[in-house]
Amino acid sequence: MELPAIMLKNSNMIELPNPASASYAHEMLTLCLDKNISTLYALTEMEKANLKPSETLFAEYGIVIVDGP
Repeated sequence: MELPAIMLKNSNMIELPNPASASYAHEMLTLCLDKNISTLYALTEMEKANLKPSETLFAEYGIVIVDGP
Protein backbone atom coordinates (compact mmCIF):
# COMPACT_ATOMS: atom_id res chain seq x y z
CA MET A 1 0.00 0.00 0.00
CA GLU A 2 1.40 3.38 -0.95
CA LEU A 3 2.09 5.94 1.73
CA PRO A 4 1.50 9.66 1.24
CA ALA A 5 4.73 11.55 0.51
CA ILE A 6 4.35 13.58 3.70
CA MET A 7 4.60 10.37 5.76
CA LEU A 8 7.76 9.28 3.95
CA LYS A 9 9.55 12.52 4.82
CA ASN A 10 9.62 11.39 8.44
CA SER A 11 12.73 9.21 8.81
CA ASN A 12 10.75 6.71 10.91
CA MET A 13 8.52 5.76 7.97
CA ILE A 14 9.73 3.80 4.96
CA GLU A 15 7.91 2.42 1.95
CA LEU A 16 8.38 -1.32 1.53
CA PRO A 17 8.74 -2.96 -1.87
CA ASN A 18 5.76 -4.78 -3.32
CA PRO A 19 6.01 -8.52 -2.50
CA ALA A 20 4.51 -9.30 -5.92
CA SER A 21 7.53 -7.73 -7.63
CA ALA A 22 9.89 -10.11 -9.42
CA SER A 23 12.81 -8.32 -7.76
CA TYR A 24 11.27 -8.24 -4.26
CA ALA A 25 14.11 -10.09 -2.51
CA HIS A 26 16.73 -7.84 -4.13
CA GLU A 27 14.76 -4.71 -3.23
CA MET A 28 14.37 -5.88 0.38
CA LEU A 29 18.08 -6.71 0.64
CA THR A 30 18.96 -3.25 -0.64
CA LEU A 31 16.52 -1.65 1.81
CA CYS A 32 17.94 -3.66 4.72
CA LEU A 33 21.49 -2.70 3.84
CA ASP A 34 20.60 0.98 3.34
CA LYS A 35 18.69 1.19 6.63
CA ASN A 36 20.99 -1.08 8.69
CA ILE A 37 18.21 -3.59 9.30
CA SER A 38 19.48 -6.86 10.74
CA THR A 39 16.17 -8.70 11.27
CA LEU A 40 13.47 -8.97 8.65
CA TYR A 41 10.03 -10.33 9.55
CA ALA A 42 8.20 -12.02 6.66
CA LEU A 43 4.54 -11.73 7.65
CA THR A 44 2.63 -12.88 4.58
CA GLU A 45 2.88 -16.11 2.61
CA MET A 46 3.94 -14.13 -0.47
CA GLU A 47 6.78 -12.47 1.45
CA LYS A 48 7.89 -15.80 2.87
CA ALA A 49 7.82 -17.47 -0.56
CA ASN A 50 9.81 -14.65 -2.18
CA LEU A 51 12.42 -14.36 0.58
CA LYS A 52 13.01 -18.06 1.33
CA PRO A 53 15.28 -18.71 -1.72
CA SER A 54 17.44 -15.72 -0.73
CA GLU A 55 17.79 -16.60 2.96
CA THR A 56 21.47 -17.58 2.57
CA LEU A 57 22.26 -14.35 0.73
CA PHE A 58 20.64 -12.27 3.47
CA ALA A 59 22.57 -14.26 6.11
CA GLU A 60 25.85 -13.44 4.34
CA TYR A 61 25.10 -9.79 5.10
CA GLY A 62 24.12 -10.54 8.70
CA ILE A 63 20.39 -10.22 8.06
CA VAL A 64 18.09 -12.79 9.65
CA ILE A 65 14.73 -13.56 8.03
CA VAL A 66 12.11 -14.52 10.60
CA ASP A 67 8.89 -16.23 9.55
CA GLY A 68 5.93 -14.43 11.03
CA PRO A 69 2.66 -15.97 12.15
